[in-house]
Amino acid sequence: MSTELTLTNARIVLEDDVIHGAVLIRDGLIADISDRSTATGEDMDGDYLLPGLVELHTDHLEAHYSPRPGVRWDKTAAIQAHDAQVVTSGITTVFDCLRMGADEDGGFEKGEMRAMADALAQAERDDRLRAEHLIHLRCEVSTDNVLDHFEEFEDDPKVRLVSLMDHAPGQRQFQSMDQYTLYYKTKRGLTDEAFAEFCERQQALSARYAKPHRDAIAARCAARAITIASHDDATLEHVEESIGYGTRLAEFPTSLNAAKASHGAGMSVLMGAPNIVRGKSHSGNIAARDLADIGVLDVLSSDYVPFSLMHAPFILADEIAAISLPQAVAMVSATPARTVGLDDRGRIATGLRADLVRVRRPNGVPVVRSVWREGRRVA
Repeated sequence: MSTELTLTNARIVLEDDVIHGAVLIRDGLIADISDRSTATGEDMDGDYLLPGLVELHTDHLEAHYSPRPGVRWDKTAAIQAHDAQVVTSGITTVFDCLRMGADEDGGFEKGEMRAMADALAQAERDDRLRAEHLIHLRCEVSTDNVLDHFEEFEDDPKVRLVSLMDHAPGQRQFQSMDQYTLYYKTKRGLTDEAFAEFCERQQALSARYAKPHRDAIAARCAARAITIASHDDATLEHVEESIGYGTRLAEFPTSLNAAKASHGAGMSVLMGAPNIVRGKSHSGNIAARDLADIGVLDVLSSDYVPFSLMHAPFILADEIAAISLPQAVAMVSATPARTVGLDDRGRIATGLRADLVRVRRPNGVPVVRSVWREGRRVA
């Protein structure tokens, strides 16, 4: 039996405009959009109606699973806590980051992330989840075991995005040793000698494994039509390398030159929404607002604060004259969806999934009031 729902008296954020009117949902899809409110339907009271947000990079599930060093939480409980937080932030499609590759710097044992993916699949079968969960494999290419971990996901259709990362000293995010020293020496309380030995080991691993592992993983992604993301590209040489791998998403470029080159090559440039909210990078790299100012910011990610994905677009629309609210919202909906080939969502348009978010913004921080996924109220 067909089901219908009308959301009326809403400020509807389309991809290129904001209109006041109503949206008709039929059988989980957007059936009609009107620039006039209707006499019947659920009254949105003049609130914004946004497309459901699409999150490509969040480490939040890992934080629920391992909330303290050495602590492992029940996987299903961790998944449910994570799911609840992303949905109430307006996120209806989330790519959960699972780390591939472990070394003395961190990571998980072989089989742990596979077990997490299996728990996600079971949670979906049990109807525990309100958002749609897909998988983003974060591949630490300088580790000796990254391919062993990756092979556990060879036939998993939920894997739709893979990023190639190298966090060794002198590489990408850590071109400057100042930040690396803060992360790995000061915070861990290492002596000068211990820190020097740690750096030498990490650099040796990167020199031995990074290139062959990038090549192998990129080839497997190409064979399965999985979107490839670069990570922390800093130089034009890094960008050229990413182009050679067929990269479609440039995550967190660490220099203006790398961001401009990535955008110019047709990649979607992704930066952290917390960077927008805070006005700067937590690791001392470029500010996302600088990229927005020059028109090379395409996608935002909540990274480590789920609600920042809802908060940041309003800040961009308020503070950067060249960015309208529809353009800012597209950075967290339409553009990330297109980048990973999800053409059935990310916009309020007829025929697409009715993934919708009701948002009120009396001033400052927005308030998520309701969320629908495929026409079903989930928050």
